[in-house]
Amino acid sequence: MSEAADSSTTPTSAAELPVVSANARRLVLIASGLLFTLGTIGSNLGPAWVDEHPAAVLALSSRNRNLFGSVPYIDIVPYALIGFTRVFVAGMALFFLGRWYGERAIAWTEKQAGELPALYHWFARAMDRAGWLVVIVFCASNLVWMMAGHRRMVPVRFAALLAVGIVIRLSILWAGGQAFEEQIRSFLSWIEDYQWYVVGGLFAISIVQSARKAKRDIPEVVHEIEHPTEQ
Repeated sequence: MSEAADSSTTPTSAAELPVVSANARRLVLIASGLLFTLGTIGSNLGPAWVDEHPAAVLALSSRNRNLFGSVPYIDIVPYALIGFTRVFVAGMALFFLGRWYGERAIAWTEKQAGELPALYHWFARAMDRAGWLVVIVFCASNLVWMMAGHRRMVPVRFAALLAVGIVIRLSILWAGGQAFEEQIRSFLSWIEDYQWYVVGGLFAISIVQSARKAKRDIPEVVHEIEHPTEQ
C-alpha cells in the first residue's frame, strides 16, 4: 500500500474486529432493505409529487433529481433537515452493512446499481489512498458508503466526513435549484398532464427489475435475517 494511504480505511484482520450481535446485524440488514424500497418509491413518485409534496418526496428519496427539483416548492429549513437526515441515515446503514457483510454486500449493491467492476476496483484503491476525500466528494454513493465500511474506516470519522459531504451537496443543489427555478417550474408544468403516466411507467420498470432480482436475492437475504452470520 502507498505511504499516502489513509490509515483510517486499512483493512483489519478478523481477529481484531469486535464481535457484533446477531440482532445488530439483522437490524442493519432490514433497515438497508427498507431504505432501498422507500428510495425506489420516492424516485418513482418524484415527477408527480415533488411540486405538491416535496417534503414527502425527500423523506422517501433524497436523490439529486428530487433535491434539485424540490427547491422551488420547499423552504430551506425543512429542505436541509429532511435531505440531510435521509442521506445520513442511509449512509450509516450501508456503511455498517459493508462493514459487517463485506464482499457479499458490495456485490449485492453492484447488482442493484449496475456498477461496473472497474468502478468497484477504482473506489477500493481510492478509499485506501484518500478515503476522506472519496467520502466527501461521493457522499451520495451507495457503493462508496459500503466500501468505506468494508475497508474499515473508523465509524466516527466516516460519520463526520459524510456530514460534511452532505452539507456541501445540499448547498450546491439548493443554489442550483434557485438559479434554475423558472426552468424547473416550466418542466414540471409541461409534464403535468402526463405525470402519472410517467410514474406508472417508472413503477412498471421497477417492478420488473425487482422481480428479477428478488427471485435471485430474497432466499439468501431471508436466510441471513433468520440466521445472521456470526463474525
